[in-house]
Amino acid sequence: MAERIIMPKQGLQMTEGTIVEWLAGEGGTVTAGEPLFTIETDKVTITIDALVSGTLLKIVAGPGTTVPITGLIGVVGNPGEDISAIVAGAGANDGGASAGVSAAASASASAAPGSAEALGAETSGAGLAGASGGRVFISPRARTKAEERGIDWRSLRGSGAGGMIVERDIETFSPPAETKITPLAVKVAALIGKDFSRIVGSGSRGKITRADVLSSPFPGTETSRSGERKLLPMKGMRKIIAERMKQSQNENAQASHRISVRMDEAARVRIAFKKDLSYNDIIAMAAVHALKDFPEMNAELCPEGIWRKDFVNLGVAVAVEEGLLVPVVKDADLLSLRSLAAAIKELAEKARSGELGPDEYSGGTFTLSNLGMFGLEEFTAIINPPEAGILAVGKIEDSPVAVTGSEGIKTVEIHPVMKLTLSYDHRIVDGAPAARFLFRIKEYLEEPCLML
Repeated sequence: MAERIIMPKQGLQMTEGTIVEWLAGEGGTVTAGEPLFTIETDKVTITIDALVSGTLLKIVAGPGTTVPITGLIGVVGNPGEDISAIVAGAGANDGGASAGVSAAASASASAAPGSAEALGAETSGAGLAGASGGRVFISPRARTKAEERGIDWRSLRGSGAGGMIVERDIETFSPPAETKITPLAVKVAALIGKDFSRIVGSGSRGKITRADVLSSPFPGTETSRSGERKLLPMKGMRKIIAERMKQSQNENAQASHRISVRMDEAARVRIAFKKDLSYNDIIAMAAVHALKDFPEMNAELCPEGIWRKDFVNLGVAVAVEEGLLVPVVKDADLLSLRSLAAAIKELAEKARSGELGPDEYSGGTFTLSNLGMFGLEEFTAIINPPEAGILAVGKIEDSPVAVTGSEGIKTVEIHPVMKLTLSYDHRIVDGAPAARFLFRIKEYLEEPCLML
């Protein structure tokens, strides 16, 4: 009996998905549990497994087609089976009664059983289009190592099962020429998902600097020789981000407060932890503690009223090439500073490698967005609905500060200062408690012993 293949729902807020690629052609064999097609949602690109075995009788939605959740995208059955009635009802929604695909993400290719890659933390591989236009698969461990070394793995040929790039391929890779790049430029390139091997450096002896990384265009946005700019389709993650940000601006009564924070003591905390922590980790912990002190900011507007939550799910914005992801640290209020830092690092790595699960980017109660590494002194972020607020973090820079001495005499000293901007929904929280919340974050950062 023929089975309908439908667009699966990946996350509570997903309403549609875009077909990226079918891994089998019409008339091809489909095996339950094996990868069948890849979709792009507003958050991730994910490969979906087949739930049934048979022959792929019809591809209803081809690559590039956007389909609502539970919408028909294909049909699996026996060769020669009449599927005209199923195809004719392609616009109908059976409320998820049909089978056809697994709702969970799967590997795009698998390592050989018993191999070192198969025995690792994961055996699934992320897949992207390679330089030759074909599909390139890479294991998570190999991808992490490639990003650490600044290797463009899309141009490599894998030695793993099915041509997958595995860790040994990265270990044995020899670049054609040494790329000179500053450590800060490496970090910025990783944060925004740019391949610095294609960037021409302007520093000493051609070294790539942070400014070179920030000023270079993303692939596909370069100006052609004729002066015409390539147009990128407004779809997938970019489309959903645009819709949600416009929705947020239209529906929320967004207001903002700003404050300056001395970061001398936070710097000492980093030194005490031997710099295993970032400033962002310390700011995140301060925000978590302040949310516990001021539940007005840890709230959501519901039809029944305002829901003040007794748990903190902290979203941390991560820039990726396709846009912006906000992985969520669940129950952040139960974590120590070191545990919170580890959780943020793990989720950020998953976001950049496209391995976030639906539960890892949903359910946030408050968001932290840090653009200080790009040189921004301050900025105003847009609230991520249905949350009540978002904290925008600027760069830390040495600034003159008026200091009152023991005898009441004021002097000007130079101290590291950071600016924070809190955007909040005025329907949920008033200006005074929002200001107290922001000031409490300042207190925690200037006296970290209060939260340790």
